[in-house]
Amino acid sequence: MDSDADQSGSQALKHLQHPRFARAYARAVGEMNRRGATEHRRRMLAGLRGTVVEIGAGDGSAFALYPPAVTHVLALEPDDYLRGLALKRAATSAVPVTVRAAAAERIPAGDGSADAVAASLVLCSVADQAAALAEIRRVLRPGGTLAYYEHVRSERPVLAAAEDLLTPVWQRLAGGCHPNRDTLGAITKAGFTIQDNQRFGFAVQSMTPSVAHILGHATRD
Repeated sequence: MDSDADQSGSQALKHLQHPRFARAYARAVGEMNRRGATEHRRRMLAGLRGTVVEIGAGDGSAFALYPPAVTHVLALEPDDYLRGLALKRAATSAVPVTVRAAAAERIPAGDGSADAVAASLVLCSVADQAAALAEIRRVLRPGGTLAYYEHVRSERPVLAAAEDLLTPVWQRLAGGCHPNRDTLGAITKAGFTIQDNQRFGFAVQSMTPSVAHILGHATRD
């Protein structure tokens, strides 16, 4: 990539910087992982092989969980602070990991170049979910796997209404996070075939309520 393209890419990522949220997330992710997120990610990544693109890699919590059959991970994280943490984890990962500054809506990979894409607690916060899923589909080879672990809108009417009410404020405070997205429906609408999916409640911190999550795998036709 030339210097003009680098500068253009940097400018495009400026609006994705959320310094306060990034630091708060980095402080909270350890407890979230201990409460179950690590095992959720491990299940999401199990069975993947070959070249993987991980969108929204955060602090790199997933890097140590990739199975040996994965030959390379291109990890994308638009936030400067979280990407710095991810770079440190990548240096000690058993699986080769390249960390890049990029958003899910603009994946720096060729058409059909990835065997799998991993999305862990990121499709809630991408600016344009449909565009991100279209990019994921573009970079996946035919038959490639989208492995996902996401929190989603509740099926309980009262809680779902509360999530709808909270979303406009929450997305400004929490790095663009939307607690009311129907991510499974969006994955299907984007042209993926669901292979397996589990829906469950999970409280990310001891003093927070349990919210709906999904974990599974879908394939690109």
